[in-house]
Amino acid sequence: MLGFGSTPTYPQCSKTACREEAKWVVNWRNPKIHDADRIKQWAACDDHRDELYDFVAARDFPVSITPFGIEVSEI
Repeated sequence: MLGFGSTPTYPQCSKTACREEAKWVVNWRNPKIHDADRIKQWAACDDHRDELYDFVAARDFPVSITPFGIEVSEI
């Protein structure tokens, strides 16, 4: 458990209020405003990986999931 004001020593999930360790990255972009090499990234824990992916995919944005630490150069 983290104390007030402390910084976690691991990457945290991007889901609102989630403090779990991120083990995945949801890579996405909005093709209306971003070129193929401009990739947005959300960190995701095991529990929220699919939820974050589905949120982006429902908007018909290009999206992929990779293990945390794997770089994507284009979507």
